[in-house]
Amino acid sequence: MAEKLAQRPSSVIKVVLFGPESTGKTSLAEMLGKHYNTLWVEEFMRDYLQEKWDNEQRVCEPKDMIPIAEGQMKRENELTKKANKLLISDTDLLELKVYSEAYYSGFCEPQLLKHALNNLYDLYFLTYIDVPWTPDDLRDKPEDRIGMFKRFEAALKNSNKPYVILKGDLEERFKTAVNKIDELLKNK
Repeated sequence: MAEKLAQRPSSVIKVVLFGPESTGKTSLAEMLGKHYNTLWVEEFMRDYLQEKWDNEQRVCEPKDMIPIAEGQMKRENELTKKANKLLISDTDLLELKVYSEAYYSGFCEPQLLKHALNNLYDLYFLTYIDVPWTPDDLRDKPEDRIGMFKRFEAALKNSNKPYVILKGDLEERFKTAVNKIDELLKNK
């Protein structure tokens, strides 16, 4: 299991869209991928849990966290080999750690925790909650958006991950992200 959660070494610059649900991460990841003519890693958890909901009418359980983490890292590692100098990820294992602890009374599988802290990214874009909430089958915390944002920011601070908070509408977020990514590309 441990090797399935490990990040493969690469010289590709990696950035992560990170934050609470319904804060525009997927839209922004797709826009950045197109802008930089590179690949972006879709969130495995969304596909996995939507299928579970559609087939069983069941939500995420602690036993789902490792398969979700393995699926996310499989996608990331495969796309890292094909990316054009830059890889955009619509989540990472640290995000799974935050959700696991938020939903399961502070519990996170030890292997997930280890790799969430050890996998390396050049920059995190922490998405703020100043965009409208969009409900769907999986989203369930519209009343605790600020609490979830604080959990995400604490995870970045506590693990010393480099991050920038993205606020404003999608265009404002996109411009800020492009400026920061251009800096990374220039300095690499």
